[in-house]
Amino acid sequence: MAQTLDEILQKNISLMTQCGVNYQEWQHEPILDFATDDIVGKRLGWTATPTKSLFLNFKKGGHALLLTHRDARLDSKKIKALLGQRPSIASDEEMIESLGCVPGAVCPFGMPDHIPLIVDSVLFEFESLMYTPGPPEYTFAFAAKDLASLLDALPNSIYHLNA
Repeated sequence: MAQTLDEILQKNISLMTQCGVNYQEWQHEPILDFATDDIVGKRLGWTATPTKSLFLNFKKGGHALLLTHRDARLDSKKIKALLGQRPSIASDEEMIESLGCVPGAVCPFGMPDHIPLIVDSVLFEFESLMYTPGPPEYTFAFAAKDLASLLDALPNSIYHLNA
């Protein structure tokens, strides 16, 4: 059974606290697409780099989650070189069943332990990052320098893309 959005949010708050990471939190209307994200971001004065999380499916079975820059495109060949399998983007139904997230607001932290996380190394080059911590009406931002400590605290297997 998938976790609830509130459980995902609480896992994210616990992760930030456990790692001693300072973060900003905003509550706003639900963001489920880039257009709404741009409108809300301008209104709230966001300066952090937006990320996106793609829930991936593999033909041989299994899943992974790719955390990358919002404007990056899925490079299936690089993922195949990294994990040995060519990915496709999982269906909304499969993502909801596996993660409990809402389509358009996939959270990169607090996933089931067996789902690997692929992190695009470009994210470490920015000053700060922002993401949806479960419910689409929340946004968190934190210093990109803290990403490594957050990843180290996760039970998931972590892979670095473009490292």
